[in-house]
Order: sequence, then C-alpha cells, then structure tokens
Amino acid sequence: MTSPVSETLLPGTRRALLHRVATAQTEGRAPSVVAAVQRGGQIAWSGARSCVEGHAPDDDTQFRIGSLTKTFTAVLVLRLRDEGLLGLDDPLEKHLPGTGVGEVTVFQLLGHSGGLAAETPAPWWERTPGSTRPELADVLGGQPLVHPAGRRHHYSNPGYTLLGSLVEKLRADTWSEVLRREILEPLGMDRTTAQPRAPHAGGWAVHPWADVMLPEPAEDLGLMAPAGQLWSTTADLLRFALFLAKGDDRVLSASSVEEMRAPAAPSEADDWSGNYGLGLQAVRRGNRTLLGHTGSLPGFLAALWFSVEDDVAAVVLANATSGPMIGEVAADLVRIVADAEPRIPEPWRPLPEVDEELLALTGLWYWGARPQTLVLTADRGVELRPLSGPGRGARFRACPDGTWTGLNGYYAGETLRVVRSADGTPTHLDLGSFVFTREPYDPASAMPGGVDEGGWRGLPE
Repeated sequence: MTSPVSETLLPGTRRALLHRVATAQTEGRAPSVVAAVQRGGQIAWSGARSCVEGHAPDDDTQFRIGSLTKTFTAVLVLRLRDEGLLGLDDPLEKHLPGTGVGEVTVFQLLGHSGGLAAETPAPWWERTPGSTRPELADVLGGQPLVHPAGRRHHYSNPGYTLLGSLVEKLRADTWSEVLRREILEPLGMDRTTAQPRAPHAGGWAVHPWADVMLPEPAEDLGLMAPAGQLWSTTADLLRFALFLAKGDDRVLSASSVEEMRAPAAPSEADDWSGNYGLGLQAVRRGNRTLLGHTGSLPGFLAALWFSVEDDVAAVVLANATSGPMIGEVAADLVRIVADAEPRIPEPWRPLPEVDEELLALTGLWYWGARPQTLVLTADRGVELRPLSGPGRGARFRACPDGTWTGLNGYYAGETLRVVRSADGTPTHLDLGSFVFTREPYDPASAMPGGVDEGGWRGLPE
C-alpha cells in the first residue's frame, strides 16, 4: 500500500525552521534575514525576519550573494571543457597569454590551489569601483603568487577573475552575457542578475557596540565580477542548488557537476571540517556532507548548502556586513528537515535484465585471507565491499572492453578485470595488481609469491 508524499513540512518542523531564522536575525543583529528550504526538488518552506515591521523580504527579493558567484563561473568553465575548448590541466597561458601567471592550470584556479594571492592590491576591491582595476595587471599586481602552484589550497579572488576573463576570451562575449545565456535562462533564474533589480535589499553595516546602522556601497566590480558580482533570490538559488545536485543537460551533465563536488586540493592542516572542489565547498556537519558555497560583500551575507543523500537544500541571505553566522544557519536548516523528516527511499526494484556471466562473478572473493563481496549494480557496474568492518570498498563502472574502472575510495581510477583460464573459467580478479580469489590464498590461482605447499595448519601441541 502506498500513499502520495507531500512536500509540505510538518508544523513542528516549520516552527523549528522559523525559530532558527528568527534567532539568527535577532542574535546576529541583521536588518533582515530571508531563508528557504527545498526538498525533493520543491520549495518546502520559506521565511524571513526584518527589523522593519511589515517589510520582511520574500523569496523574490534580491540580495547580493558575493562569492556564491564563483560557483556560476566554475560551471561556465566546465562547459568549455565539456565542449573540448579547453582542458582542466591546460596552463592558463595556452588560452589567456600574458598574465604573468600562465603556468597555473585551469584546474588549480578552479580549486584555489594555483598559489595566487587571496586579494587584489589595495585599495580594498569590494568597496571600490571596478574602474579602479581596468586591466588584469591591476587585479594581479606585481607579486600575484604567494605560494608555489599546486602545493596547497589558498582561496583566491583574483583567480576567479582570471577564469572569468578566460570565459570571455573563448566565448568572445562578456562574462555576464555568457552567464545569462548559458546558465540563468536555461534554469529559469530570471531574478539573478549582475546589477540589482527591484525588489532588492539595501546593504548595511551594524555597529559592533551599538544598535545603529551604516549604509554600505554597492559597487560594480568590473573585472572582479566573476568572483562576487551577482544578486539573486532564495527561489532562484534553490533552482541552482537542484541543478548542482542532479545536473541538467541543458547546462552541465550530472557527471560534470559530480566532478565539481570532488576535492580538488588538500585541506589546510588546521582545518579538517571540509574541502574545496571545482567552485564548490564541501563541509562536514556531524555525519552529513554539505555542498555549496558561502558569500559576502559589504552589506550582504549569503549561504547555499545542499545534501545529495538527504535531497534537501537551504539558502539563507542577509543584508548585513557581519553578524549572523549565515553558513551555520543554512547548515542547521538542512539538518532540521533531514533529521525531523528523513528522506523516504525509493522502492527497491530488480535489475531490468540478468547477465548470467556477470551473475556468476558475484559473492565472496578473498584478498589474501580477507573476505570481500562482489555485488552487481545498475548498467553492468559492480561494487566490491569488505564482508564486515572497514576496508577498501569501491564502486566500479563497466567499460566497453569488459573491465571496470573504480569510481571512489582507494580504487578510484583503478582497473578491475577478470582473469580466466584457457577454458574461460574465472580464476581470479585483478585489481591494480591485487589478486582476489574464490578461496583464501587459493593455490590454484596465480598467487604472487606462491602458496606454501603445506597448506593451512594449526598450532602443534
């Protein structure tokens, strides 16, 4: 017996969400905070708090989203890669010569491991017009590299300026126009723009020691726009979150957005809470991985987090330079929904067809004396798992030549193949030179180092 699942949240869940947002606005002393949660691809809740009675923002009110803009820029670069116009390992010089940092690769720029400085030379770029830096040389300055390329993760705003210029060079159009045409229009994000459009919030700074406010300037960032220019709404950003979770072939395939989520560089030694992919942050909150990005510019704070496993996303926007811990608020909104109303799994269904040859490979295999299980998955894939306890498990994708390629964990990128005897009988599995046999240290298999002729034995009295 089945019943339709409504995306409307339970009253207790809705109250918990509102309480979290209200607490963030009050304790963070923000002029306004607006938030929304998406579950199963539908907006399940939205709410807001404001210091002005009767003027709380809604899901159509624009806020500036700061570095969330970088994720959009990364998508544009991945589109260029998927079209064959560049490779992620290409040095920047190949496509955008004359920058002085041409040895840095596209991949390193996307993942902030290119060694570039975090900010531009003075004056403070977020509070000055883009006309202050009319050329890339003005953005990079005389010493653009502060670390050797590829050695460590070091967040760089100028790095995303270079990526935006790369997009403009290969598309022969402005970054904002390419963005509108290739991402915003296909995804129906008509309230995401490079310049504010009413209704939009004004940006404010709140005095740290008194309950008074100061308006912040909203500059056009010029060349720095690909690092932080955009204005958007909670409704539009939830559309973007759904795309980042599932892909959309009109913009970027599911496999390419999954690639964006993979760590691109080691975390800093003192930060084990998360890492950075290709234009996407990943953080751990309890036993949950959240993906997305945070952003800030003078007068504004923004956060977008989604959990692929829970199929829940949250966006929180505020018009304050500092105050509410916006990233933590968004993470809490995901947690509240995912914990209070866990995702109902899809019904189990059998595979559409049976391949007897593959079916014969399933079951127990032994890596030396350690039991492993081989399980069939969709599309002729397989999964190798330890029979019990932790160990080296991985999913594998089927290849046309009859082998499999590892997709995750220790065996990511490694080749799994079946070794057969002259009559076609499988003798063992070969996985990156490791031998998996049907019996522990099977003497009938080509076991490296051989198997002692005396066989298994007990301890003599």
